[in-house]
Amino acid sequence: MSTSTSVTTAQQVGSVRLAAEVEIGSAANDATFQGSARGTRDGRLKLGGIPTFSDPLEQRQWMKEHMAAAFRYFGKLGYGEGISGHISMRDPILKDHFWMNPYAKHFSLMKASDLVLVDDKGYVTEGGAQSPINEAGFMIHSEIHKARPDVVAAAHTHGVYGKTWSAFGKPIEMLTQDACNFYGKVSVYTKHGGVALSQEEGREIAAALGKDNFACILQNHGLLTVGHTVDAAAILYSMLENACHGQLLAEAAAANGIPKQIISHEAAQHTADFAQNPHNLYTEFQPEYELVVEESNGKVLQ
Repeated sequence: MSTSTSVTTAQQVGSVRLAAEVEIGSAANDATFQGSARGTRDGRLKLGGIPTFSDPLEQRQWMKEHMAAAFRYFGKLGYGEGISGHISMRDPILKDHFWMNPYAKHFSLMKASDLVLVDDKGYVTEGGAQSPINEAGFMIHSEIHKARPDVVAAAHTHGVYGKTWSAFGKPIEMLTQDACNFYGKVSVYTKHGGVALSQEEGREIAAALGKDNFACILQNHGLLTVGHTVDAAAILYSMLENACHGQLLAEAAAANGIPKQIISHEAAQHTADFAQNPHNLYTEFQPEYELVVEESNGKVLQ
């Protein structure tokens, strides 16, 4: 399949349907998204955004390839640690099923064919790799997918900066333009109950995430991000991890008497209005996707 969907010369019409309850307007007609780039004078050259599919099996394979690439991206950034960390993705055909990573497989080795299809009870089904999955991962992710039908993918790992900042039980501040990607869309879960091996813990995390946030800081645990695509969930995760890193550095400087300057509501909202666009979040991940495919000689797609 094509490894680049960032630019198109043919306008998409209609809308992109990502799940039973998720429908996003076409990228070609999205003025906010198209306003981030400049093409030809006649407007013929446009950003591609999230692609459309007429064949659901083709869409499923495309989604799995991007999910496998998201894992390899996480591996490159050092987010893998033993058996911890998981990404889930709602299946476009079996709406109550979702894909997860196999238990104890390194993120950096993930291929599309390694992904496991599980039902709404968390049991491995036919159609994907026949491998066990992480129980805690299912408990968290299944409740998120139940509570948020708009969410196609969710990502959670134990990145160093995210889990360190989570110890404060506070949201990030709008210290930089990049932090504004999360303006009004990040919550905090303060009731840490240890390894999430119960559905109740998963339900509480889903409730803390809220109805329209796309990120949650899990106190004493780590970060959680969700998206309309697995691409969005992955890039949001690394963006939030970086924002936590910056926050920790700023706190250290502030402790020595250097005051922080917080971005105003107006400026933060202006940035967020563009940055939080689903087509933009998808596109943000495409350079990483293409690099992963290139570096793996296409093996990630197998």
